[in-house]
Amino acid sequence: MSFEAWIIFALFWVVFVTTPGPNAVNCINNGMNLGFSRAMIGVLGILTQASLFLVLSAFGITALIATFETAFIIAKFIGAGFLIYLGVRGWINANRPVTVADRPTRSIYLRAFAIATINPKSVAGYLAAFSQFVQPDVPIWEQMVVIVPTALTLTALSYTGFTALGAGLGRAAMGAVFNVWVRRVMAASFVIYGVLFGAASAPAGRG
Repeated sequence: MSFEAWIIFALFWVVFVTTPGPNAVNCINNGMNLGFSRAMIGVLGILTQASLFLVLSAFGITALIATFETAFIIAKFIGAGFLIYLGVRGWINANRPVTVADRPTRSIYLRAFAIATINPKSVAGYLAAFSQFVQPDVPIWEQMVVIVPTALTLTALSYTGFTALGAGLGRAAMGAVFNVWVRRVMAASFVIYGVLFGAASAPAGRG
């Protein structure tokens, strides 16, 4: 990958991971309710998913999955239902006093991994990255040496930032009426994303 191609890829990835979506909402929500340090476990879950999808994309598996419409539809509705469930539960719990939650580490990690995995934006983004930036005449693993560190570093910086934002909001709004509305906005965002993903069409690969 040339330096110019790397710059373009990096800019694409910055937009990809900084555009607000379910991962960002989950990071902000974790920061508000868990505190920055424990919420970073969720970022680790997102990075695990990113690493897995990068490898699968290199093998062309994500492109293969996207071509099977039935599988995509099933996964889409499961993911949409999960996001809507999180949103409804968050809305119901918005009036409860805010405390630093003592959720198990495993729960924080798996929830973040699940949200990242069921997100159609992830499949579409990785397909776009590997269809537009990978050079077919260069061995894929030589390019992965550049792509993987770049993608994971930018992903970590972005979602660490969203987590820090949530932690800051949590401290500012602790015990305040304002906090109820912030939490409801986060909950509503999950529901909106769930509805949008339920209506999404299968991502297209290179054609």
